[in-house]
Amino acid sequence: MKKLGELLVEQGKLSERDVERTLLAQAEMGGLFGQVLVKLGLVSEQDVALALCGLLEVPLQLAADYPEDPIQLEAVAQDFLVNNGVVPVAVTDTAVKFVAAVPQDPFLARALTMALDRPVSIALGLESDINRALQRYLQRDDAQDEELSDQFAGQSDDEFIEHLRDLASEAPVIRLVNQIIHRAVDMGASDIHIEPFEDGLHLRYRVDGVLQDYADPPAVSLAAALASRIKLLSHMNIAERRLPQDGRIMTRVKGHELDLRVSTIPTVHGESIVMRVLDRESIRLSLSSMGFSDDTLGRYRDLLARPHGVLLVTGPTGSGKTTTLYASLASLDCESLKIITVEDPVEYQLQGINQIQVQPQIELSFARSLRAILRQDPDIIMIGEMRDSETAQIGVQSALTGHLVLSTLHTNTAASAITRLEDMGVERYLITSSVNGVLAQRLVRKLCEACREPLQLDAAMLRSAGLQRFVSDDSQVIYRARGCGACGNTGYAGRTGIHELFVLDEAMHRVIMSGADATVLYAAARRQGMVTLYEDGLRKVVQGTTSMEEVLRVTQDQSETDSAQDVPQADFAPRQSGAA
Repeated sequence: MKKLGELLVEQGKLSERDVERTLLAQAEMGGLFGQVLVKLGLVSEQDVALALCGLLEVPLQLAADYPEDPIQLEAVAQDFLVNNGVVPVAVTDTAVKFVAAVPQDPFLARALTMALDRPVSIALGLESDINRALQRYLQRDDAQDEELSDQFAGQSDDEFIEHLRDLASEAPVIRLVNQIIHRAVDMGASDIHIEPFEDGLHLRYRVDGVLQDYADPPAVSLAAALASRIKLLSHMNIAERRLPQDGRIMTRVKGHELDLRVSTIPTVHGESIVMRVLDRESIRLSLSSMGFSDDTLGRYRDLLARPHGVLLVTGPTGSGKTTTLYASLASLDCESLKIITVEDPVEYQLQGINQIQVQPQIELSFARSLRAILRQDPDIIMIGEMRDSETAQIGVQSALTGHLVLSTLHTNTAASAITRLEDMGVERYLITSSVNGVLAQRLVRKLCEACREPLQLDAAMLRSAGLQRFVSDDSQVIYRARGCGACGNTGYAGRTGIHELFVLDEAMHRVIMSGADATVLYAAARRQGMVTLYEDGLRKVVQGTTSMEEVLRVTQDQSETDSAQDVPQADFAPRQSGAA
């Protein structure tokens, strides 16, 4: 299939030089090739549309063929039509016809089909015609919403961008964004979620790993201005609302150096925005302060002290894997060791350590970075994540050639990391030769010490929960969440880690080489004395650090053989309805 530029050159509308200039401008401005051509004034909008009709094999519908009266579709939100530049032009009992500036967008056709529950067809329209139609057809339910709709219509791209900048620079919008970020610092939130839904704009904060709704979200009329302000701060394209974008905000709030990782994604009702909050001053880069039990920490430090091999940290997203790796690196002597990391993204900058940021847009991948790192004479290499076969194999080869390699994997248990590596193409004999150990971890919420309440256990509860191995004879009391003003009525304040360390010794090498699957490996590791995530959680329950229901919440994905996991959560549930 020919490209648009080639076709226009054949038609005599463009020269080869014009195509090169447009491609350079597109790399800087973004947007579709045809849109950039029109912006540069090289061809008319109608010439581009006629050429696209032949390439895409879709009909062109001009403004004269649009219906005079607006077509109301209750199943499709007006915001969706405006955000995606699409106008309904014909409705029958069996199908609906639309006109769009980008009819080839597969998301558009799927979304409209699902919303209407009937077939749809999409013709190509001129962007200027669609903007005028939206201005004429779509009316907001209230005056402020109508103003937001009209701002998109009948404007040139430069005017549109300037209008968005003006919206984002208004004092109420600046104050609102600052309040949202300040509130996240006050709550100790790790993520801010700003989500548009049919019933309005929702604001949620993730605190201690759990999402909490904010009772007073911003008005839906401020959604466009709010998104524009956040995009402006994070150096995104504020005019692009149909594609996902990523950005970064560096700011200082109440004495805290904040690094906000911003992600936007288009939804049916507008742009959903998530900001990951990284507080540089609150990060604890100390292994001893991360909730390790003494025996687990001692064995983990022994693995870190080895001169070569692979040491993996596993767990789901948000379980603190990267923080554990940072703390591990911080515990090493960076003055006498050459330490290089390759990450996506670099979350915290460490003194004396060379950190590389992966950049897929220029083909700087994990694998390519690793190949270059090996020529830098490193002692220790940290790989942010083993995502593919090539990265895993280079990491293993690096360990075999005398380097200590630290990395993460997404697996549920420590033992299943072995089968995951095998799935990624690493042979078992290479695994036994290179991997020193695997640390699985989860984060559990810590009980609020101001309001936690004791729970006396009887013999039956001790047996069913598996706690009899960890409680003393003179004390059979654990604690559960209650909820008070100090902890926001959740019963919890802060988080700590629970860990499962799988050490590959000679006995485990023999089990791995026998072809054992993850279940057999897990059972063999337990026979060798491995403390599981659930058992480490039980130890923290007995210590009064966390609650039984919290340990059950984060370890329920583990395939435990202990009957302890069958304990009813209601036995440990808090009496107060306000507790989480």
